[in-house]
Amino acid sequence: MESTSTNSAPNFVHPSILKVVEQKKRIREKLSGIKHKVGVFSAKGGVGKTTTSVNIAFTLSSMGYKVGLLDADIDCPNVCMFLGINDVIDMEYPLVPIEKDGVKVLSTAMYVDDNKKPIIWRGPMIGKMVSEFLENSEWGELDYLIIDMPPNTSDAPLSIIQLLDLDGFILVTTPQHISAVNTIRSGMMARRLGVAVLGVIENMSGDKPVGGEEVSKSLGCELLGTIKTRTEIGEFSDRGVVPVLEDHSIRDNYANIVKRLF
Repeated sequence: MESTSTNSAPNFVHPSILKVVEQKKRIREKLSGIKHKVGVFSAKGGVGKTTTSVNIAFTLSSMGYKVGLLDADIDCPNVCMFLGINDVIDMEYPLVPIEKDGVKVLSTAMYVDDNKKPIIWRGPMIGKMVSEFLENSEWGELDYLIIDMPPNTSDAPLSIIQLLDLDGFILVTTPQHISAVNTIRSGMMARRLGVAVLGVIENMSGDKPVGGEEVSKSLGCELLGTIKTRTEIGEFSDRGVVPVLEDHSIRDNYANIVKRLF
């Protein structure tokens, strides 16, 4: 009589896993013209991820690099307001970024006729839109794609990490302990999913880094620099102009951070 082994598992891969693998391959081929993909991340909202993303992107561009900026905060996009982009375009495929002062920009805000109108989508729809931005967009040849990540550690960040071959994350915190704790969570999520933490920036900083030091020590990553609280940064952003293009000292601050990164 034939014996049946109860220890051998069937050679079976769930179709959903195969689907993700195939999609990731398509995205890799689609974005093959992009040399480096870097996310700007924190689980805490309001720490200045968009400010950091915008100024790093335009600092890189001012150094002569070809740069794209993806607003991955699907249901609460702010990049267009920071850049004074008011264009509303039809959602036709492939999605074509709008160029602003030499930087290619893509955001869901470009497809909404009123930037105060809420985008009320459930997680699967947000994940689908992230996929559209990655798989069905025309970025062309870029040295850097900077991705302004949404806060939290759920659907949208998970989709980006799952589908995109990232070089790593820049983490952003403020001096407050609660901000540092949430930023540490972001770093732990990234590492658990196999993505490098490139370093941390302390935004809205005082005389010396506090939250940035806490994140750096906890994760064993580099404190890339601090951005001190300056009313000019908020005033420029509210007017839809880029601080690093308007103020030499702000640009020098971000340039020092970028040089440590890249």
